[in-house]
Amino acid sequence: MTTAVNAANAGAIVLGDLKVNRLGFGSMRLCGDGAWGLPKNCAAALKLLQRAVELGIHFIDTADSYGSEVAETLIAEALYPYPAGVVIATQSGYTRPTKKNWIPNGRPEHLRKAVEESLKRLRLSCIDLYQLQIPDLHVPFADSVGALADLRRAGKIRHVGLASVTVGQIEEANAIVPIVSVQKYFNVEDHSHDDVLATCERMGIAFIPWYPLASGQLLRSPRLVKIANERRATAAQVALAWLLTRSPAMLPAPGTGRIAHLEENIGAADLKLSAEAMHLLGEPRE
Repeated sequence: MTTAVNAANAGAIVLGDLKVNRLGFGSMRLCGDGAWGLPKNCAAALKLLQRAVELGIHFIDTADSYGSEVAETLIAEALYPYPAGVVIATQSGYTRPTKKNWIPNGRPEHLRKAVEESLKRLRLSCIDLYQLQIPDLHVPFADSVGALADLRRAGKIRHVGLASVTVGQIEEANAIVPIVSVQKYFNVEDHSHDDVLATCERMGIAFIPWYPLASGQLLRSPRLVKIANERRATAAQVALAWLLTRSPAMLPAPGTGRIAHLEENIGAADLKLSAEAMHLLGEPRE
């Protein structure tokens, strides 16, 4: 693997009228343990974000619930004024009264307030991509999406995305407002949401795999390790390369709290997997 890593080597993908490199960065791990509170070393977190952009990361995924509110604040402190081409995607849909409580909240009034607060923390007048983090079973889905549509018309949001949704909900939401991205749990060991990925491909929507490395748990997979050893790569790089090869709609945004891991992850952009390797990792032959 080359040491001159750059996310641009993964190619690009469009989010509405925006184009980003097809390897992003997820900011949850910038926060303290359990995505709660400040990190142990704020200066290191800021350097990590700056290094990500230096290495061609154009897409940074965050949420108001990370910290909570910590990740957005760190992103603005590290990167504002944002370099040209960098897209900050944030989201809401949870409230977190304590470290262990993630309570869905898709009420329109909550989402409107959340957008205004994210704008302030991120030092933006308009958020490039705002995502509904999870449908709230106690609120009509159309009401939550409609609130984001209203905010888009008001110029507070440029594009709308979804997370943790079904195929039917994607189609329902897209009838209300154009949807440019969907997040769903997906990785080399668990691609049970192929139906959502196929829908995104059909509709021209970017698919952001949630937990693309399963918090590192899948990196001991014998299949991954075998291919990694053959290619003189790491298991993480193989897992990310599998995602990039699996679909042109894929936009992985793995998170980490360490620059060494960031550089390792971006190295996946240079790793090309053969049809045999893809088959071994669970991709059926054509």
